[in-house]
Amino acid sequence: MAETLEFQSEARQLLRLMIHSIYSNKDIFLRELVSNASDALDKVRLEAFRDKDLDADTADPHIDVAVDAGERTLTVRDNGIGMSRDEVVDLIGTIAKSGTAELLRKLKEKESETAADLIGQFGVGFYASFMVADKVTLVTRRAGSGEGVRWESTGEGTYTIEPADDVPQGTAVTLHLKPEDTEDRLFDYTAPDKLREIIKRYSDFITWPIRMAGETVNSMKALWARPRSEVTETEYHEFYRHISHDWAEPLETIRLQAEGAFEYQALLFIPAQPPFDLFVRERKRGVQLYVKRVFIMDDCEALVPEYLRFVKGVVDAQDLSLNVSREILQQDRQIQLIRRRLVKKVLATVKTMLADSPESYSTLWAAFGSVVKEGLVADQENRDAILEICSFGTTHDAEKPATLREYVERMKDGQEHIYYLTGESRTAIESSPHMEAFRDRGFEVLVLTDPIDEMWADTVGEFDGKQFRSIAKGQVDLDPDNDAERQQEEFGPLLAWLTAALADDVKEVRLSSRLTTSPACIVGDTQDVSPMLEKMYRASGQELPRIKRILELNPGHPLVTGLRTAHAEERANAEVGELLYGMALLAEGGDLADPGRFVKLVAQRLEQTL
Repeated sequence: MAETLEFQSEARQLLRLMIHSIYSNKDIFLRELVSNASDALDKVRLEAFRDKDLDADTADPHIDVAVDAGERTLTVRDNGIGMSRDEVVDLIGTIAKSGTAELLRKLKEKESETAADLIGQFGVGFYASFMVADKVTLVTRRAGSGEGVRWESTGEGTYTIEPADDVPQGTAVTLHLKPEDTEDRLFDYTAPDKLREIIKRYSDFITWPIRMAGETVNSMKALWARPRSEVTETEYHEFYRHISHDWAEPLETIRLQAEGAFEYQALLFIPAQPPFDLFVRERKRGVQLYVKRVFIMDDCEALVPEYLRFVKGVVDAQDLSLNVSREILQQDRQIQLIRRRLVKKVLATVKTMLADSPESYSTLWAAFGSVVKEGLVADQENRDAILEICSFGTTHDAEKPATLREYVERMKDGQEHIYYLTGESRTAIESSPHMEAFRDRGFEVLVLTDPIDEMWADTVGEFDGKQFRSIAKGQVDLDPDNDAERQQEEFGPLLAWLTAALADDVKEVRLSSRLTTSPACIVGDTQDVSPMLEKMYRASGQELPRIKRILELNPGHPLVTGLRTAHAEERANAEVGELLYGMALLAEGGDLADPGRFVKLVAQRLEQTL
C-alpha cells in the first residue's frame, strides 16, 4: 500500500530551488548520483567484510547508467548496500543536518550562482536530480533484507513510498527527464555521448566500474596512487567535490607519500569556504581511510586533530588490517605516526601559502582561522608552527591582520612584550580605557575577538622569546619617568579609603599608568581569569568562585584629583567611589551587580549639579 508523505519544510525549500534551476551547470546531477552509488558500493563491501553472515552479493560491484530515449528516462543503478524504508525517509524525505536554518537564511540572501555553491557546500546531491527531471523514481533493497522499497516524487512537496517485490540488492534512481532546452543549458541526457562526456569529466576516478551498455566508461584509477604529473588540476578538483560534496574548488591540494617501515599515500584538500557545521559538536570530521585501495571508513577522526577538522581527503595505508575499528585506530602506532606527519604537512603548506600566496592564505584564515587557533591550546607539540601561521587584528592597521612575526619586527625599541587585549568586538577593544596609554605612546596591541583567543592567550607563554602580556592584567609601566613615589604619597589616604569602601567588589584600589583620558579602569592580577573567559565558563554551566579585581585610578584626571581633595577635607562620599567603579565596569563591557542603584546614584549626582 503506497503512502503519501510530506517533505520536511527545509527539504521542500531546497527542492523548489532545484526545480527552478538555480544552477547553470546542470550536468553535475549525474556526478552526484554516481557519487552516491559509489558510496553505497564502498559500504556493502565493508559491511560484508565485517559481518560474514550478511546475505550480500559482492561478486560484481558496479554502477550501471542506462537510458530509454523513447520514454526519456535515465537510470543510475548500483548493487551496493541499498536502503530500508526508514533510511529512505530519513535520507531523502528530510534533511537531518545541523545548520539547515542557517543554510536557508543564507540562500535567501544570495543570488543564483552563489546559492548553488551554498547547497553544494551543504551536501544535498540527490536533490540535484530535480534540475533535469520532472519526476524521480527510486527503487532499493538493503543488503540482507528481503523487502524492497519504491519511492517517487515530482519534488513539489510530497512523495509516495511503498513496498516493492523482486527488487535486486542496491538502489536504482530513474529520472523522468525534462524536455531538452539548450538555452537553459538543459541538454539531452539520453544521448550516450553526452553521458560519457559527463562521466569522464566528473567521475573518471571512481574506483568502481561505471558501465553503459556493458562498456566500462571510467578509468577507475585512484588519483592518490597516480603520479602528480599524470593528474590535472581539474581531476583533483572533481575528486575533491566527490569526497566533500562542496561544489566550489578547493583552495589547496596536498599530496603526501611515505615509504619504508610503513607505507601510505595521502591526498588532502583545504577548502575555500567553511561548512555549515564547522562549529557543531555533533558534526562528522576526519578524512577517508583506505587500506590497499579498499575503503574502510568515511570520517577517520584519528587521522586529523579537531583543529584541522576542515581538511578533506583520503589516506591509503598499506599495512593496516582491513578489520580495523575506530577504537583500535585511536591506539594504533602507525595511525598516530601518519597523523603527526599529516598535521606537519598541512601546517607547512599553510606557511607556504602565507609566504607565496597571500590572497589564498587570507581566504583560508578568514574561513578557518578561529578553528586553527584551537590548536594553540590542544596541540603543544605543534604550537610554535601554529603560531607562525596565525594572523590577528592589531591597532597598527584596522583593515589588515598581522602575523606575530610582523608584529615582532615592528616592536618599539626597548619593548619586551607582545601586548594584547581580548574583547567581544574590535570596537569595544579600541574604545577600552586600557588602550589609552598604549595608543598615546605608539605601542601596537593585538586585537583579539574570537572566543578561543581567551583560551590560548593565557596558555601560550611566548613567541620568538617575547612574552604575551594582556594590557588589562597586572602592573603596566609605560612611563618610567613618572613620579610614582610622590603620587603614591599624595593619593595614599584616598586609595586606602576607597579600598575599604569598595571591599565587597575589589581587592585593591591603586594608581594607574595605563590611563590618559579616563578616570578609572578595572584590571586583573596577572593570573586572573579574564571577564570574557569567566562569562564563557558560566555560560557553559561551570560556576567559578567570584573573582575580585583591581580598580585603577588616573592620578591626572580632574575627577580623581577632586576626589582626593574632598577626601582630605573630609567631605568625600563613598557613593562617588561606587560611581567610579561602576563607570569603569561599564567601560570594559562588564555587567553591573545592581543597575538600579547605579542609575539612582547617577541621577542624584546630576540633580546636585543643576
